[in-house]
Amino acid sequence: MKEKRWIIRKDYDLETVEKLAASIGVDRIIATLLVERGVTTYEEARKFFRPGLDQIHDPFLMKGMREAIDRINEAIRRQERIMVYGDYDVDGTSAVALVYSYFKELDRNIDFYVPDREREGYGISYQGIDYAHETGVKLMIALDCGIKAMEQVDYAKERGIDFIIGDHHLPGDEVPRAVAVLDPKQADCPYPYKELSGCGIGFKIVEAHLEERMGVRLCDLPEQLDAHRRQRQEELKLRLLKYLDLVAVSIASDIVPIMGENRVLAFFGLRVLNTKPRPGIEAILHYGHVDKRRADQNEGGEQGAPGEKKPGYFEKDLTISDLVFLIGPRINAAGRIRSAFDSVRLMLTDDPAIARQLADDINQYNMERKDLDTSATEEAKRRIDTDPFYAGRQSLVLYDPGWHRGVVGIVASRIVEAYNKPAIVFTEGSDGLITGSARSLKEFDMHEALEKCADLLEHFGGHKSAAGVSLRKENMRAFVDRLEKLVRESIGTEEVVPEVEVDAEIGFSQVTPKFLRILKQFAPFGPENNVPVFVSRELVDTGNARIVGTNHLKFNAIPLTERSAPYPAIAFQMGEALQRTQHGERFDLCYQLEENYWRGRTEIQLNVKDIKFVD
Repeated sequence: MKEKRWIIRKDYDLETVEKLAASIGVDRIIATLLVERGVTTYEEARKFFRPGLDQIHDPFLMKGMREAIDRINEAIRRQERIMVYGDYDVDGTSAVALVYSYFKELDRNIDFYVPDREREGYGISYQGIDYAHETGVKLMIALDCGIKAMEQVDYAKERGIDFIIGDHHLPGDEVPRAVAVLDPKQADCPYPYKELSGCGIGFKIVEAHLEERMGVRLCDLPEQLDAHRRQRQEELKLRLLKYLDLVAVSIASDIVPIMGENRVLAFFGLRVLNTKPRPGIEAILHYGHVDKRRADQNEGGEQGAPGEKKPGYFEKDLTISDLVFLIGPRINAAGRIRSAFDSVRLMLTDDPAIARQLADDINQYNMERKDLDTSATEEAKRRIDTDPFYAGRQSLVLYDPGWHRGVVGIVASRIVEAYNKPAIVFTEGSDGLITGSARSLKEFDMHEALEKCADLLEHFGGHKSAAGVSLRKENMRAFVDRLEKLVRESIGTEEVVPEVEVDAEIGFSQVTPKFLRILKQFAPFGPENNVPVFVSRELVDTGNARIVGTNHLKFNAIPLTERSAPYPAIAFQMGEALQRTQHGERFDLCYQLEENYWRGRTEIQLNVKDIKFVD
């Protein structure tokens, strides 16, 4: 097992923790978890545990929203042809499905377009603009891309096409000369929340348009509305709710923070998914072996009292993790292997038969994707382990013209996970370029590094931890050398020891039913609101340790220093600890508490992140 450093969080004020614990009637551990997540007052805790759609922000606070809605209304009034354009990943295709489905109800003269990964590459393509021009499009709404598409927007303008850009990636020094640019990350955008997904931006466009149509806003205080307008506000909530399943899928798959507005959107999106999933999502889940609930189905999805179990649509309520591992990869697979149009069609269809056929095709693409990324990952690791060039390097850049463009991002992620170093994986691109995907560690800002290499690059864009990049072959060696220099300057030359951030140290006796009930209400979990990680010390196995699956250690942990029942534990890929565990050695555990659902039974188990034996 790789050595890991446990970092127990101390970034909170003890007095604030004590005050919060007293004001909301929880123990100090729960209060600590809340304060670590920026929840410090009774009112903030109330909103955290009781999300409401009234907590999301006024869409018209976003720079450019007024201009965007006015231009859309003008297009509808003039019967101009509109095209909704989006990236080929989960975030982009879900954004296209959401915005297209809403405006299709108002205007039949609308189309959607997703670029081909192989032929057109990432972002707004000239081929897409040419197709729009040929089909009479006068307004293009770009989602999850376009913030750096200066030349493409000008090219479209010369052909009589206006652009609305709805993006969430980091802008450059200039933004495109579009009718409206919606991106909360613009320095002068007053929108309070900066971390919406691309689909989240699409949802805000729909929210703004629907609010104007209905003459009421979510941010209006109900007590200041008359009975008629209060009723319309409730209707507005219901009409917006049906789009939030797509927003939740995008939030989960694009790994954006799940705090603030995103947490509210994800909370209600999961409610929709768990009560009345659209046919396409239900069809995909069949391939993830998620079964419908056999009885007591419920379409209402009302929020119950704390800890109250409400019947859902599936045997087990879907979580953000399910969206990440079951839904996201399959939706992504279409754009990686064949055509992302299939993903959009899957999310749009109301016909269960069509949904099943599309889901079957997409599942086949996903199986093909797995084979491609497995073989590419194995080859990449072989090169790193055997080529002297990589010995001692702090960054890992690989290129192979035979690797499929659709899997280089996945391969880069696996390289970072295996070697704990920033990685970029390149393959053959279009127009004589090589194109790749970059992934990084939390200690290294990849987007900032690419900005410092901009003179060597043709295109780049993304986030601190993930980015896309393309360059000319003759610039590759200079780029590799400069990136290595930047990584060494940033994180040094010593091997970076993986860290596990621990929320709190607890004893098993503190894991009471009330504690577990409240902990569940921290969901939905994700970045900035991860499943809490705990440490417990002086534990031993009860004598049932064994290997399950492919090198997973399964055992029962019990404390030596307190009276407590044992807890079952699973330690993935930690089978090498079996002998020491079986021989009764004492250990400390770093873990998450989770519900393990198996054959109709649910039990609490420890999902072990690391194990340290006590000498």
